[in-house]
Amino acid sequence: MAMTATAIPPDLAVIIPHYNDVARLARCLAALRAQLTPGTELVVVDNGSTESLDPARAALPGVHIVTEPAKGAALARNRGVAETTAPTLVFLDSDCLPAADWLAMARATAARSDGDLFGGRIDVFDETPAPRSGAEAFEAVFAFDWQGYVEKKGFTVTANLVTRRDVFAATGPFINGVSEDLDWCQRATARGFRLRTAPDLRVGHPSRSDWPALRKKWLRMTHEAYELNGARSRPAWALKALAMPLSILAHLPKLLVSPRLSGAGERFRGAAVLARLRLQRMVWMLRQALGREI
Repeated sequence: MAMTATAIPPDLAVIIPHYNDVARLARCLAALRAQLTPGTELVVVDNGSTESLDPARAALPGVHIVTEPAKGAALARNRGVAETTAPTLVFLDSDCLPAADWLAMARATAARSDGDLFGGRIDVFDETPAPRSGAEAFEAVFAFDWQGYVEKKGFTVTANLVTRRDVFAATGPFINGVSEDLDWCQRATARGFRLRTAPDLRVGHPSRSDWPALRKKWLRMTHEAYELNGARSRPAWALKALAMPLSILAHLPKLLVSPRLSGAGERFRGAAVLARLRLQRMVWMLRQALGREI
């Protein structure tokens, strides 16, 4: 049973997957500690971390932590659903920093009658002092277009997602190895469930501070996107890869005029990372289209 604020029947379950990011998890739990109210279940599903979880336990005494030995955030989230009973499910990532009213807004969002799954606002913040690196500048502009994801692409990321247990049961579990948030939302909406934005449900997400961290993120995302869509038609995937250089020109103006960046230095470094990343993705995707590992 997940940690519950009191013995009354829970109405809302917070599910947090985690793997070897204990400092950020502790920060997340500390932000939630003052918000816990009767009826709140909270479970951290650890994917077999090698780091000590003691700082997380200190940040939220009594926090319920379960271990899911099968690797993958999707499997950890599924385990969290199984460990809880509340009718409302709220998914949060361990590296996110929820706003002071996040749990109250989660309940308000769940009470809305205009939707069945809701994507909350995600704001990017830096963990290092100014000036921004190229990776941080890129992330500030492009990391989470949370509203565009919902309104234009038909999905929301699991870093800040509210839905109901009956929606999850009807849609099925998250699938490991693909873009699980995109896949799950598409399956849910295909069943007729309504996807909406929840702008008052706010979390902060740290930017990737350097090229290795950004590369790791996009390598994983390229793997997942290929498994979800690319493997169905390698020629189409190859054509998408060859269009990557053109996407540099398409997205450069957004970076150059973004109010989120300050000074020519940040814009230049961000533009360099934009070009480097798109060219790197082209190489990865062409290798995938040829049936090779990346």
